[in-house]
Amino acid sequence: MEPPTSAPAAEPQPESPGLIPIRRALISVSDKNCLLGLARVLAERGVEILSTGGTFRVLQEADIPVNDVSQYTGFPELMGGRVKTLHPKIHGGLLAVRDDPDHAAAMEEHDILPIDLVVVNLYPFEATVAAGKSFEECVENIDVGGPTMIRGASKNFRYVTVVTDVQQYTDVIAELDENDGATSHKLRRKLAAAAFGKLAAYDAAVAKRFSSELQQTFPDHYMISANLKQSLRYGENPHQLAAFYSFSGQSPGLASAEQVQGKALSFNNISDTDAAFELVSEFTCAEPVCAIIKHANPCGVASGVTAQDAYLRALACDPTSAFGGIVALNVTVDLHVAEEIAKVFTEVVIAPDATVEALEILSKKKNLRVMLTGTMPDPEGTGMTFKSVSGGMLLQTRDNGTRDEDDVTVASKKVPTDEEMKNLLFAWKVCKHVKSNAIVYVRNMATVGTGAGQMSRVDASRIAAWKAEEASSNAEEEESRTVGSVVASDAFFPFADGLLAAADAGATAVIQPGGSKRDAEVIAAADERGIAVVLTGMRHFKH
Repeated sequence: MEPPTSAPAAEPQPESPGLIPIRRALISVSDKNCLLGLARVLAERGVEILSTGGTFRVLQEADIPVNDVSQYTGFPELMGGRVKTLHPKIHGGLLAVRDDPDHAAAMEEHDILPIDLVVVNLYPFEATVAAGKSFEECVENIDVGGPTMIRGASKNFRYVTVVTDVQQYTDVIAELDENDGATSHKLRRKLAAAAFGKLAAYDAAVAKRFSSELQQTFPDHYMISANLKQSLRYGENPHQLAAFYSFSGQSPGLASAEQVQGKALSFNNISDTDAAFELVSEFTCAEPVCAIIKHANPCGVASGVTAQDAYLRALACDPTSAFGGIVALNVTVDLHVAEEIAKVFTEVVIAPDATVEALEILSKKKNLRVMLTGTMPDPEGTGMTFKSVSGGMLLQTRDNGTRDEDDVTVASKKVPTDEEMKNLLFAWKVCKHVKSNAIVYVRNMATVGTGAGQMSRVDASRIAAWKAEEASSNAEEEESRTVGSVVASDAFFPFADGLLAAADAGATAVIQPGGSKRDAEVIAAADERGIAVVLTGMRHFKH
Protein backbone atom coordinates (compact mmCIF):
# COMPACT_ATOMS: atom_id res chain seq x y z
CA MET A 1 0.00 0.00 0.00
CA GLU A 2 1.33 3.47 -0.90
CA PRO A 3 2.10 5.79 2.06
CA PRO A 4 -0.35 8.67 2.49
CA THR A 5 0.53 11.61 0.27
CA SER A 6 -0.26 14.00 3.13
CA ALA A 7 2.89 12.91 4.98
CA PRO A 8 5.83 13.13 2.52
CA ALA A 9 8.93 11.24 3.59
CA ALA A 10 11.12 14.32 3.08
CA GLU A 11 9.23 16.36 5.67
CA PRO A 12 11.49 16.94 8.71
CA GLN A 13 10.39 15.16 11.87
CA PRO A 14 10.50 16.71 15.36
CA GLU A 15 13.16 15.56 17.75
CA SER A 16 12.37 12.18 19.30
CA PRO A 17 11.11 12.58 22.86
CA GLY A 18 13.29 11.16 25.58
CA LEU A 19 11.41 9.91 28.64
CA ILE A 20 7.70 9.23 28.20
CA PRO A 21 5.68 8.73 31.41
CA ILE A 22 3.38 5.70 31.43
CA ARG A 23 -0.05 6.95 32.48
CA ARG A 24 -2.31 4.61 30.54
CA ALA A 25 -1.71 0.99 29.51
CA LEU A 26 -3.65 -1.48 27.38
CA ILE A 27 -3.08 -5.12 28.36
CA SER A 28 -4.48 -8.03 26.35
CA VAL A 29 -2.48 -11.25 26.55
CA SER A 30 -3.03 -14.94 25.77
CA ASP A 31 0.06 -15.85 27.86
CA LYS A 32 -0.90 -14.92 31.42
CA ASN A 33 2.51 -15.79 32.94
CA CYS A 34 3.81 -12.96 35.15
CA LEU A 35 0.79 -10.85 34.18
CA LEU A 36 -0.25 -10.03 37.74
CA GLY A 37 3.26 -8.98 38.73
CA LEU A 38 3.47 -6.45 35.89
CA ALA A 39 -0.08 -5.21 36.41
CA ARG A 40 0.49 -4.62 40.13
CA VAL A 41 3.61 -2.56 39.40
CA LEU A 42 1.59 -0.42 36.98
CA ALA A 43 -1.35 -0.08 39.36
CA GLU A 44 0.93 0.95 42.23
CA ARG A 45 2.26 3.74 40.04
CA GLY A 46 -1.26 4.94 39.34
CA VAL A 47 -1.30 3.76 35.73
CA GLU A 48 -4.81 3.39 34.29
CA ILE A 49 -5.18 -0.11 32.85
CA LEU A 50 -7.47 -0.98 29.93
CA SER A 51 -8.06 -4.62 29.15
CA THR A 52 -10.22 -7.15 27.29
CA GLY A 53 -11.83 -10.55 27.71
CA GLY A 54 -9.90 -13.11 29.72
CA THR A 55 -7.14 -10.69 30.67
CA PHE A 56 -9.72 -8.28 32.12
CA ARG A 57 -11.26 -11.06 34.21
CA VAL A 58 -7.90 -12.23 35.57
CA LEU A 59 -6.97 -8.70 36.64
CA GLN A 60 -10.40 -8.04 38.11
CA GLU A 61 -10.33 -11.27 40.15
CA ALA A 62 -6.93 -10.24 41.52
CA ASP A 63 -8.42 -6.93 42.71
CA ILE A 64 -6.22 -4.91 40.35
CA PRO A 65 -7.99 -1.74 39.14
CA VAL A 66 -8.85 -2.27 35.47
CA ASN A 67 -11.28 -0.81 32.93
CA ASP A 68 -12.94 -2.83 30.20
CA VAL A 69 -12.03 -1.64 26.70
CA SER A 70 -15.70 -1.84 25.72
CA GLN A 71 -16.60 0.68 28.42
CA TYR A 72 -13.90 3.03 27.16
CA THR A 73 -14.84 2.76 23.48
CA GLY A 74 -18.59 2.64 24.14
CA PHE A 75 -18.73 -0.29 21.74
CA PRO A 76 -19.32 -3.92 22.81
CA GLU A 77 -17.20 -6.91 21.82
CA LEU A 78 -18.70 -8.43 18.68
CA MET A 79 -18.69 -11.71 16.78
CA GLY A 80 -17.46 -13.95 19.57
CA GLY A 81 -14.61 -11.63 20.45
CA ARG A 82 -13.32 -11.19 16.90
CA VAL A 83 -13.95 -7.45 17.16
CA LYS A 84 -12.73 -5.94 20.45
CA THR A 85 -9.96 -3.41 20.01
CA LEU A 86 -10.53 -2.48 16.38
CA HIS A 87 -11.84 0.97 17.23
CA PRO A 88 -10.66 4.58 16.53
CA LYS A 89 -10.47 5.37 20.25
CA ILE A 90 -7.90 2.58 20.62
CA HIS A 91 -5.87 3.16 17.48
CA GLY A 92 -6.10 6.92 17.69
CA GLY A 93 -4.62 6.65 21.20
CA LEU A 94 -1.78 4.51 19.83
CA LEU A 95 -0.99 6.35 16.60
CA ALA A 96 -1.39 9.98 17.58
CA VAL A 97 1.74 12.11 17.23
CA ARG A 98 1.54 13.87 20.58
CA ASP A 99 3.22 17.13 19.52
CA ASP A 100 1.25 17.46 16.27
CA PRO A 101 -1.49 20.14 16.76
CA ASP A 102 -3.84 18.49 14.26
CA HIS A 103 -3.50 15.11 15.98
CA ALA A 104 -4.03 16.68 19.39
CA ALA A 105 -7.16 18.51 18.15
CA ALA A 106 -8.59 15.28 16.72
CA MET A 107 -8.00 13.47 20.00
CA GLU A 108 -9.78 16.22 21.94
CA GLU A 109 -12.70 16.37 19.51
CA HIS A 110 -13.33 12.61 19.63
CA ASP A 111 -12.52 11.98 23.30
CA ILE A 112 -9.46 9.89 22.44
CA LEU A 113 -7.02 9.35 25.29
CA PRO A 114 -3.32 8.62 24.68
CA ILE A 115 -2.21 5.03 25.35
CA ASP A 116 1.40 4.99 26.50
CA LEU A 117 1.98 1.26 26.98
CA VAL A 118 0.66 -1.74 25.03
CA VAL A 119 1.21 -5.24 26.42
CA VAL A 120 0.00 -7.79 23.89
CA ASN A 121 0.96 -11.32 23.00
CA LEU A 122 -0.80 -13.09 20.19
CA TYR A 123 -3.18 -16.00 19.87
CA PRO A 124 -1.12 -19.23 19.96
CA PHE A 125 -1.29 -19.92 16.23
CA GLU A 126 1.99 -21.85 15.99
CA ALA A 127 1.09 -23.99 18.99
CA THR A 128 -2.25 -24.79 17.38
CA VAL A 129 -0.50 -25.89 14.18
CA ALA A 130 2.07 -27.93 16.15
CA ALA A 131 -0.78 -29.70 17.98
CA GLY A 132 -2.07 -30.96 14.63
CA LYS A 133 -5.36 -29.10 14.81
CA SER A 134 -7.59 -28.76 11.77
CA PHE A 135 -7.08 -25.99 9.25
CA GLU A 136 -10.35 -24.38 10.40
CA GLU A 137 -9.19 -24.31 14.02
CA CYS A 138 -5.84 -22.88 12.97
CA VAL A 139 -7.63 -20.11 11.08
CA GLU A 140 -9.64 -19.25 14.19
CA ASN A 141 -6.34 -18.79 16.03
CA ILE A 142 -5.12 -16.12 13.62
CA ASP A 143 -4.93 -12.95 15.69
CA VAL A 144 -6.12 -9.74 14.03
CA GLY A 145 -6.62 -7.13 16.74
CA GLY A 146 -3.38 -7.96 18.52
CA PRO A 147 -1.08 -7.52 15.49
CA THR A 148 -2.93 -4.34 14.55
CA MET A 149 -2.32 -2.80 17.97
CA ILE A 150 1.28 -3.96 18.01
CA ARG A 151 1.93 -2.50 14.57
CA GLY A 152 0.36 0.84 15.46
CA ALA A 153 2.21 1.09 18.79
CA SER A 154 5.51 0.08 17.19
CA LYS A 155 5.17 2.61 14.41
CA ASN A 156 4.62 5.30 17.06
CA PHE A 157 7.49 4.13 19.29
CA ARG A 158 8.52 7.76 19.81
CA TYR A 159 5.63 7.95 22.27
CA VAL A 160 4.39 4.40 22.90
CA THR A 161 6.07 1.46 24.64
CA VAL A 162 5.10 -1.90 23.12
CA VAL A 163 5.67 -5.20 24.95
CA THR A 164 5.15 -8.48 23.08
CA ASP A 165 6.96 -11.02 25.25
CA VAL A 166 6.84 -11.96 28.91
CA GLN A 167 10.65 -11.83 28.96
CA GLN A 168 10.47 -8.08 28.30
CA TYR A 169 8.50 -7.32 31.50
CA THR A 170 11.68 -7.13 33.59
CA ASP A 171 13.26 -4.48 31.34
CA VAL A 172 10.14 -2.34 31.39
CA ILE A 173 9.76 -2.55 35.18
CA ALA A 174 13.45 -1.69 35.63
CA GLU A 175 13.05 1.44 33.49
CA LEU A 176 9.92 2.51 35.33
CA ASP A 177 11.86 2.25 38.59
CA GLU A 178 14.87 4.05 37.19
CA ASN A 179 12.96 6.84 35.46
CA ASP A 180 10.16 7.49 37.96
CA GLY A 181 7.46 5.81 35.88
CA ALA A 182 8.77 6.64 32.40
CA THR A 183 10.49 4.72 29.61
CA SER A 184 13.42 5.83 27.50
CA HIS A 185 13.53 6.36 23.75
CA LYS A 186 16.23 3.68 23.51
CA LEU A 187 14.04 1.02 25.15
CA ARG A 188 10.95 1.95 23.13
CA ARG A 189 12.85 1.66 19.86
CA LYS A 190 14.36 -1.65 20.91
CA LEU A 191 10.95 -3.05 21.86
CA ALA A 192 9.43 -1.81 18.60
CA ALA A 193 12.10 -3.60 16.58
CA ALA A 194 11.40 -6.81 18.51
CA ALA A 195 7.67 -6.35 17.94
CA PHE A 196 8.04 -6.00 14.18
CA GLY A 197 10.17 -9.15 14.18
CA LYS A 198 7.48 -10.94 16.19
CA LEU A 199 4.80 -9.87 13.71
CA ALA A 200 6.89 -11.00 10.73
CA ALA A 201 7.40 -14.40 12.35
CA TYR A 202 3.71 -14.70 13.12
CA ASP A 203 2.71 -13.82 9.57
CA ALA A 204 5.30 -16.25 8.21
CA ALA A 205 3.77 -19.05 10.28
CA VAL A 206 0.30 -18.23 8.98
CA ALA A 207 1.49 -18.09 5.37
CA LYS A 208 3.28 -21.41 5.79
CA ARG A 209 0.13 -23.11 7.11
CA PHE A 210 -1.94 -21.78 4.21
CA SER A 211 0.69 -22.95 1.71
CA SER A 212 0.68 -26.36 3.37
CA GLU A 213 -3.10 -26.58 3.09
CA LEU A 214 -2.80 -25.77 -0.62
CA GLN A 215 0.09 -28.28 -0.96
CA GLN A 216 2.39 -25.55 -2.25
CA THR A 217 5.94 -26.68 -1.58
CA PHE A 218 7.34 -23.55 -3.19
CA PRO A 219 4.87 -20.63 -2.90
CA ASP A 220 5.43 -17.32 -4.66
CA HIS A 221 6.75 -15.78 -1.44
CA TYR A 222 8.71 -18.07 0.88
CA MET A 223 9.12 -16.59 4.34
CA ILE A 224 11.60 -17.86 6.91
CA SER A 225 11.12 -17.25 10.60
CA ALA A 226 13.82 -18.15 13.09
CA ASN A 227 14.58 -17.35 16.70
CA LEU A 228 17.97 -16.17 17.94
CA LYS A 229 19.39 -19.03 19.97
CA GLN A 230 22.94 -17.90 20.46
CA SER A 231 25.24 -15.06 19.45
CA LEU A 232 28.60 -16.44 18.33
CA ARG A 233 32.08 -15.02 18.83
CA TYR A 234 32.63 -15.12 15.07
CA GLY A 235 31.79 -17.13 11.97
CA GLU A 236 33.90 -19.55 9.99
CA ASN A 237 36.76 -17.08 10.42
CA PRO A 238 37.44 -14.45 13.10
CA HIS A 239 36.70 -11.51 10.80
CA GLN A 240 33.13 -12.75 10.16
CA LEU A 241 30.12 -11.98 12.37
CA ALA A 242 27.78 -14.89 13.17
CA ALA A 243 24.77 -16.07 15.17
CA PHE A 244 22.83 -19.32 15.61
CA TYR A 245 19.08 -19.27 14.94
CA SER A 246 16.57 -22.04 15.49
CA PHE A 247 13.26 -22.88 13.85
CA SER A 248 10.28 -23.63 16.07
CA GLY A 249 8.52 -26.98 15.86
CA GLN A 250 11.37 -28.86 14.21
CA SER A 251 12.36 -32.48 14.78
CA PRO A 252 14.95 -33.29 17.48
CA GLY A 253 18.43 -32.14 16.59
CA LEU A 254 21.20 -29.73 17.43
CA ALA A 255 18.94 -26.66 17.55
CA SER A 256 16.73 -28.27 20.21
CA ALA A 257 19.53 -30.01 22.10
CA GLU A 258 20.48 -29.17 25.67
CA GLN A 259 24.11 -28.32 26.27
CA VAL A 260 24.94 -29.92 29.62
CA GLN A 261 28.59 -28.94 29.80
CA GLY A 262 31.49 -27.22 28.06
CA LYS A 263 32.24 -23.81 26.61
CA ALA A 264 30.01 -22.12 24.05
CA LEU A 265 29.70 -23.69 20.62
CA SER A 266 31.46 -21.97 17.75
CA PHE A 267 30.11 -21.53 14.21
CA ASN A 268 32.21 -24.43 12.93
CA ASN A 269 31.28 -26.58 15.95
CA ILE A 270 27.61 -26.11 15.14
CA SER A 271 28.04 -26.92 11.47
CA ASP A 272 30.09 -30.06 12.14
CA THR A 273 27.92 -31.25 15.03
CA ASP A 274 24.83 -30.99 12.88
CA ALA A 275 26.53 -33.03 10.14
CA ALA A 276 27.49 -35.69 12.68
CA PHE A 277 24.03 -35.98 14.21
CA GLU A 278 22.34 -36.06 10.80
CA LEU A 279 24.56 -38.98 9.84
CA VAL A 280 23.86 -41.17 12.89
CA SER A 281 20.17 -40.34 12.56
CA GLU A 282 20.16 -42.55 9.45
CA PHE A 283 20.37 -45.62 11.70
CA THR A 284 17.86 -47.07 14.13
CA CYS A 285 18.74 -47.26 17.80
CA ALA A 286 18.54 -51.08 17.65
CA GLU A 287 22.27 -51.12 16.86
CA PRO A 288 24.70 -48.50 18.19
CA VAL A 289 26.31 -46.35 15.50
CA CYS A 290 29.02 -43.75 16.00
CA ALA A 291 30.18 -41.05 13.60
CA ILE A 292 33.29 -38.91 14.03
CA ILE A 293 33.20 -35.75 11.94
CA LYS A 294 35.90 -33.30 10.94
CA HIS A 295 35.22 -30.31 8.67
CA ALA A 296 31.70 -31.61 7.93
CA ASN A 297 32.99 -34.94 6.58
CA PRO A 298 33.07 -38.27 8.41
CA CYS A 299 36.55 -39.52 9.23
CA GLY A 300 35.05 -42.64 10.76
CA VAL A 301 31.61 -44.27 11.03
CA ALA A 302 30.88 -47.67 12.51
CA SER A 303 28.20 -49.91 13.89
CA GLY A 304 28.98 -51.92 17.02
CA VAL A 305 27.66 -54.27 19.64
CA THR A 306 27.91 -51.46 22.22
CA ALA A 307 28.44 -47.71 22.09
CA GLN A 308 32.05 -48.26 23.12
CA ASP A 309 32.55 -50.82 20.35
CA ALA A 310 31.01 -48.51 17.75
CA TYR A 311 33.20 -45.58 18.87
CA LEU A 312 36.45 -47.54 18.85
CA ARG A 313 35.73 -48.99 15.40
CA ALA A 314 34.87 -45.52 14.05
CA LEU A 315 38.03 -44.08 15.60
CA ALA A 316 40.17 -46.78 14.03
CA CYS A 317 39.27 -45.61 10.51
CA ASP A 318 41.27 -42.38 10.80
CA PRO A 319 42.50 -41.65 14.33
CA THR A 320 44.70 -38.79 13.12
CA SER A 321 41.79 -36.82 11.64
CA ALA A 322 39.57 -37.66 14.62
CA PHE A 323 41.73 -35.44 16.85
CA GLY A 324 39.66 -32.33 17.57
CA GLY A 325 36.59 -33.80 15.91
CA ILE A 326 32.90 -34.23 16.70
CA VAL A 327 31.54 -37.49 18.10
CA ALA A 328 27.88 -38.41 17.49
CA LEU A 329 26.08 -41.48 18.79
CA ASN A 330 22.55 -42.71 18.13
CA VAL A 331 22.36 -44.31 21.59
CA THR A 332 22.96 -43.22 25.18
CA VAL A 333 26.52 -42.31 26.13
CA ASP A 334 27.45 -44.77 28.88
CA LEU A 335 30.43 -44.97 31.22
CA HIS A 336 32.51 -47.22 28.96
CA VAL A 337 32.27 -45.12 25.80
CA ALA A 338 32.75 -41.92 27.82
CA GLU A 339 36.04 -43.28 29.17
CA GLU A 340 37.24 -43.90 25.60
CA ILE A 341 36.09 -40.52 24.29
CA ALA A 342 37.90 -38.78 27.15
CA LYS A 343 41.21 -40.22 25.94
CA VAL A 344 41.09 -38.23 22.68
CA PHE A 345 40.81 -34.46 22.29
CA THR A 346 37.21 -33.97 21.16
CA GLU A 347 35.31 -30.73 20.55
CA VAL A 348 31.70 -31.93 20.89
CA VAL A 349 29.78 -35.06 21.86
CA ILE A 350 26.15 -35.25 20.75
CA ALA A 351 23.75 -38.07 21.58
CA PRO A 352 20.14 -38.61 22.64
CA ASP A 353 21.18 -39.07 26.29
CA ALA A 354 24.04 -39.80 28.70
CA THR A 355 24.27 -41.62 32.02
CA VAL A 356 25.24 -39.82 35.20
CA GLU A 357 28.48 -41.82 35.33
CA ALA A 358 29.33 -40.87 31.74
CA LEU A 359 28.71 -37.18 32.40
CA GLU A 360 30.94 -37.33 35.45
CA ILE A 361 33.80 -38.70 33.31
CA LEU A 362 33.25 -36.17 30.51
CA SER A 363 32.99 -33.26 32.96
CA LYS A 364 36.70 -33.63 33.65
CA LYS A 365 37.23 -32.25 30.15
CA LYS A 366 36.12 -28.70 30.95
CA ASN A 367 36.03 -27.42 27.38
CA LEU A 368 34.28 -30.47 25.90
CA ARG A 369 30.74 -29.59 24.84
CA VAL A 370 28.15 -32.29 25.53
CA MET A 371 24.83 -31.93 23.70
CA LEU A 372 21.82 -34.13 24.53
CA THR A 373 18.83 -34.23 22.16
CA GLY A 374 16.46 -36.41 24.20
CA THR A 375 15.56 -38.59 21.23
CA MET A 376 16.44 -39.27 17.61
CA PRO A 377 14.67 -37.70 14.62
CA ASP A 378 12.98 -39.62 11.84
CA PRO A 379 15.57 -40.02 9.04
CA GLU A 380 12.76 -39.91 6.50
CA GLY A 381 11.22 -36.78 8.04
CA THR A 382 10.35 -33.84 5.84
CA GLY A 383 11.79 -30.37 5.94
CA MET A 384 13.72 -27.84 3.89
CA THR A 385 17.38 -27.02 3.44
CA PHE A 386 18.64 -23.58 2.51
CA LYS A 387 21.75 -22.29 0.80
CA SER A 388 22.52 -18.64 0.19
CA VAL A 389 23.71 -17.41 -3.19
CA SER A 390 24.45 -13.87 -4.34
CA GLY A 391 21.16 -12.01 -4.19
CA GLY A 392 19.03 -14.97 -3.24
CA MET A 393 18.87 -18.47 -1.90
CA LEU A 394 18.43 -22.05 -3.01
CA LEU A 395 15.66 -24.00 -1.32
CA GLN A 396 15.10 -27.73 -1.50
CA THR A 397 13.42 -30.54 0.38
CA ARG A 398 15.88 -32.39 2.61
CA ASP A 399 17.60 -35.47 1.23
CA ASN A 400 15.54 -38.11 3.02
CA GLY A 401 15.82 -40.67 0.25
CA THR A 402 16.64 -44.19 1.40
CA ARG A 403 17.26 -47.55 -0.17
CA ASP A 404 17.00 -51.07 1.23
CA GLU A 405 17.67 -54.45 -0.34
CA ASP A 406 14.30 -54.54 -2.11
CA ASP A 407 14.95 -51.17 -3.80
CA VAL A 408 18.28 -51.95 -5.47
CA THR A 409 19.26 -53.87 -8.59
CA VAL A 410 22.21 -56.17 -9.05
CA ALA A 411 23.67 -55.24 -12.46
CA SER A 412 26.78 -57.46 -12.50
CA LYS A 413 27.30 -61.15 -13.09
CA LYS A 414 28.47 -61.55 -9.52
CA VAL A 415 25.69 -61.36 -6.95
CA PRO A 416 26.78 -59.86 -3.60
CA THR A 417 26.65 -62.11 -0.58
CA ASP A 418 24.28 -61.28 2.28
CA GLU A 419 27.21 -59.87 4.24
CA GLU A 420 28.36 -57.76 1.29
CA MET A 421 24.83 -56.43 0.78
CA LYS A 422 24.56 -55.50 4.44
CA ASN A 423 27.84 -53.58 4.20
CA LEU A 424 26.87 -51.99 0.89
CA LEU A 425 23.67 -50.55 2.35
CA PHE A 426 25.62 -49.27 5.38
CA ALA A 427 28.17 -47.63 3.06
CA TRP A 428 25.36 -46.08 1.02
CA LYS A 429 23.89 -44.38 4.11
CA VAL A 430 27.29 -43.02 5.10
CA CYS A 431 28.13 -41.86 1.56
CA LYS A 432 25.01 -39.69 1.56
CA HIS A 433 26.67 -37.51 4.21
CA VAL A 434 30.07 -37.14 2.54
CA LYS A 435 30.84 -34.10 0.39
CA SER A 436 30.78 -34.84 -3.34
CA ASN A 437 32.55 -36.33 -5.15
CA ALA A 438 32.35 -39.03 -2.49
CA ILE A 439 33.73 -42.55 -2.18
CA VAL A 440 33.38 -44.65 0.98
CA TYR A 441 35.03 -48.00 1.70
CA VAL A 442 33.36 -50.18 4.34
CA ARG A 443 34.33 -53.51 5.89
CA ASN A 444 32.54 -55.28 8.72
CA MET A 445 30.07 -52.39 9.14
CA ALA A 446 32.77 -49.78 9.66
CA THR A 447 34.29 -47.25 7.31
CA VAL A 448 37.92 -48.00 6.45
CA GLY A 449 38.55 -45.20 3.96
CA THR A 450 36.79 -42.04 2.80
CA GLY A 451 37.43 -39.82 -0.21
CA ALA A 452 35.50 -36.55 0.06
CA GLY A 453 34.98 -33.38 -1.95
CA GLN A 454 37.20 -34.22 -4.88
CA MET A 455 36.86 -32.78 -8.36
CA SER A 456 37.38 -36.23 -9.88
CA ARG A 457 35.63 -39.40 -8.75
CA VAL A 458 38.70 -41.49 -9.49
CA ASP A 459 40.75 -39.21 -7.23
CA ALA A 460 38.17 -39.66 -4.47
CA SER A 461 38.49 -43.43 -4.87
CA ARG A 462 42.29 -43.29 -4.77
CA ILE A 463 42.37 -40.96 -1.74
CA ALA A 464 39.98 -43.23 0.17
CA ALA A 465 42.16 -46.23 -0.59
CA TRP A 466 45.31 -44.33 0.39
CA LYS A 467 43.78 -43.24 3.71
CA ALA A 468 42.83 -46.85 4.44
CA GLU A 469 46.32 -48.08 3.58
CA GLU A 470 47.89 -45.42 5.82
CA ALA A 471 45.65 -46.38 8.77
CA SER A 472 46.51 -50.03 8.24
CA SER A 473 50.21 -49.27 8.13
CA ASN A 474 50.04 -47.18 11.30
CA ALA A 475 48.24 -50.04 13.03
CA GLU A 476 50.95 -52.43 11.77
CA GLU A 477 48.41 -54.58 9.93
CA GLU A 478 49.61 -56.94 7.22
CA GLU A 479 47.33 -55.69 4.45
CA SER A 480 45.19 -52.69 3.66
CA ARG A 481 41.76 -52.61 5.25
CA THR A 482 40.23 -52.08 1.81
CA VAL A 483 40.98 -55.71 0.93
CA GLY A 484 37.64 -57.48 1.15
CA SER A 485 35.75 -54.20 1.56
CA VAL A 486 32.77 -52.79 -0.31
CA VAL A 487 32.54 -49.33 -1.88
CA ALA A 488 29.80 -46.71 -2.14
CA SER A 489 29.82 -43.88 -4.66
CA ASP A 490 27.38 -40.98 -4.24
CA ALA A 491 26.91 -40.68 -8.02
CA PHE A 492 27.51 -42.90 -11.04
CA PHE A 493 30.99 -43.71 -12.31
CA PRO A 494 31.29 -41.72 -15.57
CA PHE A 495 34.19 -43.98 -16.58
CA ALA A 496 35.41 -47.36 -15.43
CA ASP A 497 38.60 -45.90 -13.90
CA GLY A 498 37.01 -45.03 -10.55
CA LEU A 499 35.59 -48.52 -10.16
CA LEU A 500 38.88 -50.09 -11.22
CA ALA A 501 40.70 -48.04 -8.59
CA ALA A 502 38.38 -49.64 -6.02
CA ALA A 503 39.07 -53.08 -7.46
CA ASP A 504 42.82 -52.43 -7.29
CA ALA A 505 42.38 -51.59 -3.60
CA GLY A 506 40.79 -54.99 -3.00
CA ALA A 507 37.09 -54.11 -2.93
CA THR A 508 34.67 -56.91 -3.81
CA ALA A 509 31.42 -55.01 -4.38
CA VAL A 510 30.27 -51.53 -5.36
CA ILE A 511 27.01 -49.65 -4.78
CA GLN A 512 26.26 -46.65 -6.99
CA PRO A 513 23.24 -44.93 -8.56
CA GLY A 514 23.91 -45.94 -12.17
CA GLY A 515 22.52 -43.88 -15.03
CA SER A 516 25.72 -43.08 -16.91
CA LYS A 517 25.78 -43.52 -20.69
CA ARG A 518 28.83 -45.69 -19.99
CA ASP A 519 27.10 -47.95 -17.45
CA ALA A 520 27.56 -50.95 -19.72
CA GLU A 521 31.29 -50.23 -19.99
CA VAL A 522 31.64 -49.81 -16.20
CA ILE A 523 29.69 -52.99 -15.45
CA ALA A 524 31.69 -54.93 -18.02
CA ALA A 525 34.88 -53.80 -16.28
CA ALA A 526 33.42 -54.97 -12.97
CA ASP A 527 32.53 -58.35 -14.45
CA GLU A 528 36.06 -58.69 -15.78
CA ARG A 529 37.45 -58.06 -12.29
CA GLY A 530 34.83 -60.22 -10.55
CA ILE A 531 33.21 -57.34 -8.63
CA ALA A 532 29.52 -57.13 -7.76
CA VAL A 533 27.74 -53.94 -8.84
CA VAL A 534 24.52 -52.81 -7.17
CA LEU A 535 22.52 -49.91 -8.61
CA THR A 536 20.30 -47.73 -6.43
CA GLY A 537 18.72 -45.48 -9.05
CA MET A 538 19.19 -42.62 -6.55
CA ARG A 539 21.96 -40.05 -6.37
CA HIS A 540 23.21 -38.41 -3.17
CA PHE A 541 25.18 -35.32 -4.22
CA LYS A 542 26.17 -33.14 -1.25
CA HIS A 543 27.78 -29.80 -2.05
